[in-house]
Amino acid sequence: MQVVITGGAGFLGRRLVTRLLEGETLIGPSGAMTPIDTLVVFDASLPAPPLSSDSRLKVVTGDITDRNALAQAIDAQTTSVFHFAAVVSAAAEADFDLGMRVNLFGTLAVLDACRQLPQAPRVVFTSSIATFGGELPEVVDDTIPQAPQSSYGAHKAIGELLVNDYTRKGFIDGRAIRLPTIVVRPGTPNRAASTFASSIIREPLQHLDTVCPVSPATRLAILSPRKALDAFVLAHNLSAEAWGSMRSLIVPGLSITVDDMVKALRRVAGEKPLQHLRWEPNADIQRIISSWPGAFTSARAQRLGFQADASMDDIIRAFIEDDL
Repeated sequence: MQVVITGGAGFLGRRLVTRLLEGETLIGPSGAMTPIDTLVVFDASLPAPPLSSDSRLKVVTGDITDRNALAQAIDAQTTSVFHFAAVVSAAAEADFDLGMRVNLFGTLAVLDACRQLPQAPRVVFTSSIATFGGELPEVVDDTIPQAPQSSYGAHKAIGELLVNDYTRKGFIDGRAIRLPTIVVRPGTPNRAASTFASSIIREPLQHLDTVCPVSPATRLAILSPRKALDAFVLAHNLSAEAWGSMRSLIVPGLSITVDDMVKALRRVAGEKPLQHLRWEPNADIQRIISSWPGAFTSARAQRLGFQADASMDDIIRAFIEDDL
């Protein structure tokens, strides 16, 4: 069984690589749990620091829109693809052409590479709750029309439609999961509009100063890295019959205000980390974040086994355990 992860050198890609190499089996073409023979990581540059030295691991570098480079990763042996490669929200908003090229044309190139395979592979597409926007009810569910208010959200919504159509045509066996904001991300801030949601936890715990650009009352839907990995594997392993004709769903997340996130940090780590947190409003970031649903329900996802985190306290403790 050969699995490909595009964007595999990134934060979630690296974690999925580790999980799969540490003994995770996946549903194979036969419908049975199958060991992974080859795990291909495709990214724009070599992973830094390097990934595992496991002999099953193969790293391919190239542009996500370069179909010749993609063909070296998604070849005739490929049975499953996790498509993570993307330009994040604020970066896609700031550079329209870059966002279109990577998020839209890159996704199309990946799907077309899968279309050339002798057998339709399972394809897990990472979408986002940024596909929602405009006038929203207090709680959003899978029945609410998508009306993204950012280029990133539009790219992801289009990607979902493509996954559905390529599946309908029998080119792939696709499944798209709309992820909440992932908290806590390790490392340093990126150009995502939601990067502050990790920074206000991560930096204070490391005695580093950070800024929160949104109001304390801002509500977010969040998901821990641990639960995100669970969602990727479950989305892959569910049968085509379980997914049915609609191949997109919202992954349940924890609905919480920024103020409550800070209170959880105080409960877990005490008062001292909060000395490193400042509030400096940024209208552009507030506008993007406020266009996303802060609370949602997904009865379908829950029936299929997707789960949210129990509490912000648990998320912070998991970050300390896994990354600090």
